Amino acid sequence: EIGGWMHTLPFSGSTPLKSILCLGAHSDDIEIGCGGTILHLIKSNPGVSIYWAVLAGSGKRGEEAHASAGMFLNDVKSKTVVLKDFRDGFFPYNGAAVKEYFESLKKEISPDLIFTHTRNDLHQDHHQVCELTWNTFRDHLILEYEIPKYDGDLGSPNCFVPLEPSIVDRKIEILMTAFATQRGKHWFTDELFRSILRIRGMECARGGYAEAFYL
Repeated sequence: EIGGWMHTLPFSGSTPLKSILCLGAHSDDIEIGCGGTILHLIKSNPGVSIYWAVLAGSGKRGEEAHASAGMFLNDVKSKTVVLKDFRDGFFPYNGAAVKEYFESLKKEISPDLIFTHTRNDLHQDHHQVCELTWNTFRDHLILEYEIPKYDGDLGSPNCFVPLEPSIVDRKIEILMTAFATQRGKHWFTDELFRSILRIRGMECARGGYAEAFYL
């Protein structure tokens, strides 16, 4: 426990999750930010439906995003994968169009749980997605995930999901397999992804690995 306080969220048990919405600005954001938790929730909530939306998912990176989503959601019977083609890096400047998509989204789904970017993320696209998530889904359970990157904006999350080593291995395997266009970047490595999971595992007083969120 951290500071003597630890609460368990009802992710499984007598009231399993029925629907999850995963939102990502770019083609690997969902996978990096909450891929392990998604695999965990699929395992612990049989029958869950998942709506997976990538806002900048066109071209080669869109193909990778579709392949990756297929691997993460392989065991999910009810799933929807949506790849939009908003311009990477320009979300705040195309705000009206992005906002209209969110308005249409809330008419399609009212999920039990939503994953989105964290509001303190300094990437303009990530921040915009978080802001619109909160504008659109005002009475939902929202977990904001983190993305390690150059900006150095990692903070102090208050929600942790411990992950089994097998789930960690599978998350990283899919990342390294699906996103061939990213493997040449020096930050896109097994070591980096495993390191952040190990740090968060230590912080949640469980040891091992964990993904962390802002609740």
